[in-house]
Amino acid sequence: MRNDTRLSRMLHVLIHMDRHEQRTTSETIARMLETNPVVVRRTMGLLRDKGYVTSDKGHNGGWALARPLEQITLLDIHQALGTQSIFSIGLATDHPQCLVEQAVNSALTQAFDEAQTLLLQRLSAISVATLAADFDTRYQALGADCRNL
Repeated sequence: MRNDTRLSRMLHVLIHMDRHEQRTTSETIARMLETNPVVVRRTMGLLRDKGYVTSDKGHNGGWALARPLEQITLLDIHQALGTQSIFSIGLATDHPQCLVEQAVNSALTQAFDEAQTLLLQRLSAISVATLAADFDTRYQALGADCRNL
C-alpha cells in the first residue's frame, strides 16, 4: 500500500511559493512534484477552498499564498486535504462475535485513538513558517542566499 504523501508535498509547495514573488503555475508545481498538473489543480483547489492559497487564470495567473506561513499549521493543511486515517493498519472485522477479535480490536482502537490525538496535537503546534525557518537555516549553512532558489 502506498503512503499518502499529499501533506508532505503540499507543505513543500507552500514553502517554495513563499520564497518566490510571482504566482506559481500548476505546470511548474507539477514538474517539481513529478506529477500531472490536473492532480496539482485538484489538490491546490482543496487548499484554496480553505483560504490558504488563491488562484488566478490567464497570462499572469497561477497560485499564490493567501496568508502568511505563520498563520498556517501543519494540521490546517492536513485537514484541508481531507482527514484520512493516519494509519494504514486496519482492524479485522471478519468475526465480530469472536471474543479474541473483540479484545484485539478494543486494544488497537484505543492505541490508534491515542496516537492520532497526539499526532494531531503536534501538527496543530507547528506552523509552516517553522518548517520554512528550518529550511532557511539548512540552506544558509550551505553559504547561499535562501531567497534565490
